[in-house]
Amino acid sequence: MKFGTAVAIYFVVWWIVLFAILPWGVKNAHEAGETTLEGNEPGAPVRHQMGKKALITTVVSAIVFGLIYAALYYGWPWVTGRVP
Repeated sequence: MKFGTAVAIYFVVWWIVLFAILPWGVKNAHEAGETTLEGNEPGAPVRHQMGKKALITTVVSAIVFGLIYAALYYGWPWVTGRVP
């Protein structure tokens, strides 16, 4: 696998994992027991914790990418479609 292809696959995997992780631990003002000012969206998260989620996304994406790379490198039949 060429370097550019590997970067592109990791980039796509990272974004997919990020969207899967984004809802983890999110509480809106009502769930957190806080009041909202008039004009503010009541469903908006109180603390989004994006740094923590970006770190988790990076670690999970590295694991998923490692599995994809190993599957392509070693030619696992369920990935490549080549049945022995």
